[in-house]
Amino acid sequence: MPHTIRIWDLPTRLFHWSLAACVVGLVVSAKMGGNAMVWHFRLGYAVLALLLFRLVWGLVGGRWSRFSAFLYSPARLLRYLRGQGRAQDSVGHSPLGALSVFALLAVLAAQVGTGLLSDDEIAFAGPLTRFAPGEVVSQASGYHADIGQYLVYLLVGLHVAAIAYYVRVRRHRLVAPMVSGDKHLAEPFPASRDDALSRLAAAAVLGCAGALAWWVSTLG
Repeated sequence: MPHTIRIWDLPTRLFHWSLAACVVGLVVSAKMGGNAMVWHFRLGYAVLALLLFRLVWGLVGGRWSRFSAFLYSPARLLRYLRGQGRAQDSVGHSPLGALSVFALLAVLAAQVGTGLLSDDEIAFAGPLTRFAPGEVVSQASGYHADIGQYLVYLLVGLHVAAIAYYVRVRRHRLVAPMVSGDKHLAEPFPASRDDALSRLAAAAVLGCAGALAWWVSTLG
């Protein structure tokens, strides 16, 4: 009989969908240019706050949202790719999914960081440009507008393709648990904490992250 277990706590789910919406908004606003760049900056600060939140929540959040739950060794990844993975590998992020998550977070962090240092030399400049040498600003601007955005496209595309593969081919339910938080598993694995106190703690963390992102926005 399958066991219904809370895998993804509400803060993690809200982070996931909020980040997805912000990334879409960032791409659209960048392509539109002009006055839409005001929203591009706002969404960039929102992503900064979300990434700061996830960094902390990856240490103190629900069991399966913690980085320690999906830090896999190369040997374990190799066994998973050979089809010799453990049952636990498919509870939260799988070894392959973990690579995707870490890569996407790293690329988004680099994109936000270089955005804060970017200057289009027309109307918009990141709040940290005045603290960096011209050469650094130029390199950051080039990366943000060229390599960085294409890396984001690539990793987001791979992420969506991987989800489609697992859903269509391997018949794994990945989207529904990220909406409801629950998975139906054959074994009774420990659940993530997702009560009122943990959600209040998450709100406090997000508030601090938002305040820090706002402070960064004022530096320009």
